[in-house]
Order: sequence, then C-alpha cells, then structure tokens
Amino acid sequence: MEYGLSTYLYVKERLSSHILDKILGAGFQNIELFAARQHLDYTDRNHMRDVAQWFRDHQVNLHSVHAPLYGDADWGRLGGLAVSLAYLERRLRIDSMDEIKRALDFADYLPFHYLIVHMGLPEEEYDISKFDAVMTSLEHLKVFAKSRGVEILLENVPNELGTPERLVEFLQYTRLKVKICFDTGHAHMAGGLHPAFETLKTYIASTHVHDNRGEKDDHLMPFDGQINWSEATRDLRSGDGQFPVLFEIRDYGPEMTSLSRLAEVMDRMENLPEEE
Repeated sequence: MEYGLSTYLYVKERLSSHILDKILGAGFQNIELFAARQHLDYTDRNHMRDVAQWFRDHQVNLHSVHAPLYGDADWGRLGGLAVSLAYLERRLRIDSMDEIKRALDFADYLPFHYLIVHMGLPEEEYDISKFDAVMTSLEHLKVFAKSRGVEILLENVPNELGTPERLVEFLQYTRLKVKICFDTGHAHMAGGLHPAFETLKTYIASTHVHDNRGEKDDHLMPFDGQINWSEATRDLRSGDGQFPVLFEIRDYGPEMTSLSRLAEVMDRMENLPEEE
C-alpha cells in the first residue's frame, strides 16, 4: 500500500522545514497540510512561500490540504468563526467560504491535488435545507478550486449531516460530481468502518486513517483503539493504487505517537494476511 501523513500530528506547532524534514525522513512522499492558522498560516505570504519552496526543493508530492475548521489561530477561542458550508445564514456561509478560499490560495504558491472539507460542524443536525446550503457553497468553491487545479473532497464526519449514508444521499440529491475522503475513525464512530467503506467505496479518492475507542474522535494510531484493523486493512487494500493510506493522528507525546512507532504500524499492516 502507498502511505501518507497529515501534518495534523504537528498542528500545535508552526509548520517548518524541520517538521517537514522529519516527515520526509520517515519515508512519506505523500503529505497533507492541515490548514490551521497556528500551524499553516495561509494568510502569511512569507510562510506560504517558505513551505512551497521546501516541497519544490525536495520534490515531494503535496497530496492534499485540509480546509480550515476555524477562522483564527486558536481553534475558535480567539473569536474566529467555526467554518461550515452548512450554515443556513448566508452571511456566515459566505464568511466560511472566504476562509476556505484563503486556504485554497496556497495553490498559487504550490499545486496540490485535493482540498478536504467537512459537512457541517461536530454537532450538526440533519436538515434537508442544509443540503441546499452545502450545495450552493460547493458549487461556488468548486469553480474557485478548479481554476487552481484543485479538486474538493467531502469527508465523512461524525454528525447527522456527514455520515456515509447522508453523504451518498447528498450526492444523489444534488447530482454534484464530488468524491470522498474516507475517514476510518469517523466511520468507526458512526456504525462501523466496514459498512461505511462499502457505502462509500466507489466515491473514495483519499483517506484519513486513525483509530479510536468508538466514543471520542481520539485520532489514535492504528491498533491503539478498537477498530478491527485486519478487516480495515483488507478494505484499504481493495483500493490500492486508487488512494493512499494517509495517517491523520494526534500528538500524544513521543512514546505514543512517534514516527518510529508509526513505521511499526505500517509494518504490522503490511504483514496482516490478505484473508482470514
């Protein structure tokens, strides 16, 4: 399988060449940048130029960028807007689109393939009118992204709007040609990874791979939670060559989330049997 890593692991730190050197040194050629202002400050032209230059110097593939979740540098604690394409209030929706477009502008410094966006906020409730809000938002953003050579992917998220079944319903309702970033941890929290994969497999273009214990979005390393990784790895292998296994893990300290431990996880996944 082909592997990648999200810089979400380092989201509490400003993204630097030192961090990117460590990721490359661990053997990752597919990288996703997490667009949080305290980490990847997409409003700072000098920072954008420095990050883009590192990728060009090292000939590393920038696979994707995760769209911002908040419009400030401290996860909303500084008063920044929680970014959502599902706001029913047009003003809030426009503000969210503007924040996402600022992150998309990174493609002016360095091309990348995908921008990953969420369907609503963490506690989002289902409402058919929110489908219309997201559709309007995506239609606008898709044009903006396409002019920069970027494709937008929707991620399955653990709320009532972004479950695998709702995503398929949304795509059928809107007839939008949008693919999916399949998140293993979110799928596990919303009815199980395997049924979610089966529901979405024809739409998947990328992944976020992490583990949890079924209750909180822990972003643990695989095998540290309760996901059945024998089954999950078989599912991921079925898409081999179509999308990378891109780890999106949280920093729990060097003993739990070191890159050397992640190398052991990859070896363990590679050595799992094809069939039970």
